[in-house]
Amino acid sequence: MTGDDAAFGALLRRMRLGASLTIEALAEASGVSVRGIGDLERGRRAAPQRRTVAALADGLGLGDAERERLLAAARAGRSPGYSPAGVRAFPRGIDDFVGRKQQLVRLAELAGRTEEATGRPVVAVVSGPPGTGKTTLALHAARGLAHLFPDGQLMVDLRGMDDAPPAPSELILGVLKALGVADRDLAKAGPSAHSELYRQTLAGRRCLLVLDNARDETQVRPLLPGAGAALVVVTSRRMLTGLESVHRLPLGELSTEEATAFLTAMVGSERAGSDPAGLAEVAHRCGHLPLALRVAGNWLATRTGWSVRRLTDRLGLEERRLASLTAGDVRVSAAFDLSYRQLTPSAARLFRLLSLLDGPDTSAACAAQLIGRPLFDTEDTLEELVETGLLGADGDRYRFHDLLRLYARTRLEADEPAADATRARTAMHRWLLETAIVAGRWFEPDHGAPPATWQGTVDLSSAENARRWLQAEGPEWLAALRHTASAGEHRTVVAVAEAMHWFSDQWIFWGHWPEVFGTAASSAEALGDPLLEATHLNHHAWAMLVCEGRHHDSLTRSSQALAAARRSGDLVQEGWAHMYISWALRLLREYNPAVDHNTRAARLFEAAGDLTGSLQAKSGHGLALLHAGRAEEAIDVITRTLSFLDEAEDLLEPHIAEFTRTSEHSRLGDAYSLLERWDDAVAHLQTAVALSRDSGNTALESFHVTSLGKAHLAAGQPEQAYQAFLRCLSLADANPRSTAEAREHLARLGSPPLPDPALAPPP
Repeated sequence: MTGDDAAFGALLRRMRLGASLTIEALAEASGVSVRGIGDLERGRRAAPQRRTVAALADGLGLGDAERERLLAAARAGRSPGYSPAGVRAFPRGIDDFVGRKQQLVRLAELAGRTEEATGRPVVAVVSGPPGTGKTTLALHAARGLAHLFPDGQLMVDLRGMDDAPPAPSELILGVLKALGVADRDLAKAGPSAHSELYRQTLAGRRCLLVLDNARDETQVRPLLPGAGAALVVVTSRRMLTGLESVHRLPLGELSTEEATAFLTAMVGSERAGSDPAGLAEVAHRCGHLPLALRVAGNWLATRTGWSVRRLTDRLGLEERRLASLTAGDVRVSAAFDLSYRQLTPSAARLFRLLSLLDGPDTSAACAAQLIGRPLFDTEDTLEELVETGLLGADGDRYRFHDLLRLYARTRLEADEPAADATRARTAMHRWLLETAIVAGRWFEPDHGAPPATWQGTVDLSSAENARRWLQAEGPEWLAALRHTASAGEHRTVVAVAEAMHWFSDQWIFWGHWPEVFGTAASSAEALGDPLLEATHLNHHAWAMLVCEGRHHDSLTRSSQALAAARRSGDLVQEGWAHMYISWALRLLREYNPAVDHNTRAARLFEAAGDLTGSLQAKSGHGLALLHAGRAEEAIDVITRTLSFLDEAEDLLEPHIAEFTRTSEHSRLGDAYSLLERWDDAVAHLQTAVALSRDSGNTALESFHVTSLGKAHLAAGQPEQAYQAFLRCLSLADANPRSTAEAREHLARLGSPPLPDPALAPPP
C-alpha cells in the first residue's frame, strides 16, 4: 500500500483509541466489518470511499474538524496513481520485459479510446499458449498506463487453471471491496444485487481492470462492466471465442532477436557477447517461449561458472529438454500440465497422438486417420486444442509449438498404451501412402483424376489440389514411406515412387527425391523384378542428376537401369535409360556420345509406341545441340518439337505437355541468346516465365526468370534485368540455385534502376 494509505490507517487507529473503542465496538457503531477496520488500520486495505469514512466518523463520534481530517487522509489515499489492488507490486521479472511492441502499442491505443465520450468500457483479450507471458504483458502495460486511470488500477487473479476456480460472484465481491465499497453497503444490497452494484460502481469510475488467468467466457462475462470509462484487460490461455465486442491480442513466441535480447538482459551483455551463436541456440531450443527463456536465463545467471555452450548442449537432448527447463519451483512442463488436465478425454488423446507426426503441421484429415474418428468430429477436437492454446492454427493447418510437441510426447509415453500408439501410426501411414498414390497419379500418363470408386477424405478433384496436398503433407508421407520400407513392404514403396515420377517435376527442389527413388530402387531389387528395378533406377538417375548435380553417380545408375531393362526386355525403360545417359554425358560435355544415346532412345520409344518418351527424346536432342553450341541446328529441332507438341497435345498428359512447352521456349531463348538475337531471346524467355507462372511451378519460374534477367543484362537492359532478378527473389527460394545467382547479379547491379511495370511481380 502507499504511504497515504498507512497514514489513514494510523490516524484511524489513534482516533479509535482516543474514543476508548475496541475494533469490535467501532464495527458495531459504524456498520463497517471488524476485518475491514483491522485491514484499514494496518494499511492492508486501500483508504475507503467517502461514505465508508462518514460511517467511521459517525461511529467515532467525531466533530467537524476531526471528521474533515479523516476525510482528507482518505482523499490522499485515493489520489491519482493510487492502486487499490496493488497492481504496482509487479511480480519479479517484470523489469526485464522484452518485445511485444505491437501489443503494447495496441493496448495504449485502446486505453486512449476510454477517453472518448462513448460511455462504453474497452475490453482487450490477451490469449496465447502457456508460457507466452500473457500476465507479464498485462502487468507491464498496466504500469505504463496507470496514470490514465486515476480512480484505480486493479488486478484480479481469476485462477482459471485451478480445479475449482472462484465463481463470478466471489470475484465481484472481491473487486467491490478493493474499490472501497463499504461492508454495510454490501450487506444492505445483499448477494443477489452485488452484480448490479458492481456495474454501478465501475460505471462511475475511470479504472484499469486486469482480469488475469481466465478459465472461460462464463467466468469472465459477468465481470465485464457495461458502462463507464474502464479499460479491462483479460488474459487467458483460451481464446475466449465466445466473448463479443472485444479487441483480441493473440500472443505467440518471441522473435529470434527478441528472444536473444531477453536472455542477454538476464545474463549480461559481456557474457552473452562471449558466445552469441550459443546464446541464439539456447533461444532456439527454448522455442523462443518466454517462460522457457526465463528458466534458461536463470540457469545461466546462477551458474556463473557455466559456459553458454554447456547449457546449449544440455538442452540439445530432446528427451531431456523439458526436464532441463526447470529452475527451482518453476517448471515449463508444469505450465503445460495445467492446460492438459482441463482437456476432454478425446482432445487429450488427440493431443498425445499428434506427437507421432513428423512434419511441422498437419491437416484435419490426417489427424482424423490418426485418432480413428470421423473428419467433422476431429475438426471439433482440433479446435478445442486451438482454443486452449495447446495447438496453433494457420489456415487449415494445425501445428505444435516445439516444446509442446515434446510435452505431448511425454504424455504419449505416460498415458497411451504403446500398442495403441503403434496402431494409430500404422493406420495414418497407410492412409498417407494410399492418398499419395492417388494424388501423384494426376501427373502420370494414362491416369489423371482419381477413379470413381475412390472414396477419400481429401479433395483431389483437380491436379492443383493434388499438388497442394502432396506438398503440404510431404514430411508425413515421406516418413510413412521410410517406415514402410523398413517394414519390408516393398510393393507399396515402389507404387508410391512410381506415382511420384512425373509429379517430381512440380517440386524439383524439395530435397528428398533422391531418397524417394533410391529407396524404391532398393525395394525393386529386393522384389527381384528387373522391370521395376530398371524403372526406379532410372528415376533415381534423374533425381541425382537434376536435384543434386551428381553427374557421374547418375551415369552409373542409368547404366545399371539399362542393364536391368535389357534383362526385362522392356523397350520403354531401355529408352529412358539411354535418355538419362545422354543427359549426364551432355552435362559432362561429351556431346557426341550424348547425341548417340539420345538417338537410340528416340528409336526405342518409337518402336514401343511411347508418345511421351518420343516427345522427351526430341526435346533432349535439341538440348544436346544447344549445349554443343550448335544454336541454329538447335532452333530448328526445338521448333519442330513444338510443332510435334501442338499436333499430339490432346494425346499427352496436360502436365507433361505444359512442362515440355515451357522448357522448349526457354531453350529457344537460350539459343537466340547464343546468336545475340536479343529480341527473340527475350520474347521466348518471357513466354517460358509466363507459362511456368500460370502452372504454379515456382521452381521453374525461378529458373526461367533468372535466364530472362541474364538475357536482358547481356542485351544492355539493366532496368529490366534488375526487375527479373527481383522477381526471382520474391519466389522465396523455390529454386535455391537460381536464387543465389539472382542475388549475385543484384549485388553487382547495385542500387535499383527505375522499375519496369511489365516485369513487376503480380499482386
